[in-house]
Amino acid sequence: MAASQTQLEPPAAGRRERTGWYFYDWANSAFQTTVITVFLGPMLSAVAKQAAGCPLGADSCHGTVHPLGIPVAAGSYFPYLVSLSVLLTVVVLPVMGAVADRVPKKKPLLAATAFTGSVATVAMAFVTGDRYLLGGLLFLIASIAYSASIVIYNSFLPRLAGPDDRDRVSSRGWAVGYLGGGLLLAINLVAVSFFSIEGNDLRTLDIARWCIVSAGVWWAVFTLVPLTALHEHPGASTVREERGSLLTDGFKQLGRTLRGLRAYPLTLFFLLAYLIYNDGIQTVIALASTFGTEELHLAQSTLIVTILIVQFLAFGGALLLGRMAASIGARNTVLFSLLLWLGVVVAAYWLPDRRAVPFMVLGAGIGIVLGGSQALSRSLFAQLIPAGREGEYYGFYEISSGGTSWIGPLFFGLIFQLTDSYRLGIISLVVFFVVGGVLLALVPIRRAVTAAGNTPPRLI
Repeated sequence: MAASQTQLEPPAAGRRERTGWYFYDWANSAFQTTVITVFLGPMLSAVAKQAAGCPLGADSCHGTVHPLGIPVAAGSYFPYLVSLSVLLTVVVLPVMGAVADRVPKKKPLLAATAFTGSVATVAMAFVTGDRYLLGGLLFLIASIAYSASIVIYNSFLPRLAGPDDRDRVSSRGWAVGYLGGGLLLAINLVAVSFFSIEGNDLRTLDIARWCIVSAGVWWAVFTLVPLTALHEHPGASTVREERGSLLTDGFKQLGRTLRGLRAYPLTLFFLLAYLIYNDGIQTVIALASTFGTEELHLAQSTLIVTILIVQFLAFGGALLLGRMAASIGARNTVLFSLLLWLGVVVAAYWLPDRRAVPFMVLGAGIGIVLGGSQALSRSLFAQLIPAGREGEYYGFYEISSGGTSWIGPLFFGLIFQLTDSYRLGIISLVVFFVVGGVLLALVPIRRAVTAAGNTPPRLI
């Protein structure tokens, strides 16, 4: 069946259109860096603690809040929100992808999801005092809208570049994203340093709130660039006769996709490998600050500087590994990056306590390998998608990217609970890179590309 599928050759996308596509990475990365990585967790936790009756800036708070009548420790409120957002995206993303393939125009969907997320982020300006419920609701809306917009954004990639150009285009997009996210974060950190007053926790909280608002404005403003530059590239599924609403058809198409995935076992095999090694990557990113503070006893300023190092070096790392892929192929480059990730977690185990420079050097290593491993995984998956079904398949890809990211942290937490050592927890993550790398090496990529009805690139 796959062999008889008619392939849709991507039209020649000009430099302006590709540059516009890159700029959505520039736009949305502000949400991931400024909001999720740095400011939102501490801000929402502080608001929840105020709602629980604890004074602002208290070293410890044993109070509880009661969202929907459920008693929740104030300090656990934000982590639980993150878990809930992951569960909701697991449901939303495949449906959003199916809807994206159903409609003849994707740009309105990109606009709707991007502006919904950015408006919810800007509305964080109203999360003051004890309004923890409002903050939680806005975070869920922004997080789900962000993930949905990424599905639509990624689905443009196979239409913007032919098989031999996708690694380069994807790598540039990731690089531009890291540069944009890092630039706004640097500006916000300067604002924190300049305007905050030592000992005035309320002022620090207000500054954090406006830093979050700035990310929403950044996201909205720069989304106008891809909306102006991108052209519509309808997929094969848009020409089918459908009945009912878009949402209903989206669920129906999702069911057909789940049944049809059995026809592409090699694509599923790649997704399994990606799920495992990407979970290791996401766990290192998520728990690096915890490892730095709890195990290495480093100051918050050291962690912030390290985050900036990671952001800006990831720009060059994505471009560097993109060029490497042009010489040895995307799959071999990803496998090489996984070897570097192994080196990162082994080096982390041996880092000395209370020494900032070695931790920053490790952050530099993460930055160099981070962007390339993610960008090339995205472009490699683009080769394995049946033509015209980019949205629904990238919906499943995003689930593998973020929807399963609880497995690594759970594994890390269990190791810590059994050993009382963050060092053993961090080095235990080698399992994800070894197993994921072995599975990726076993995928017959060229045969998988052909089985999906696509033309294999010269190097893969």
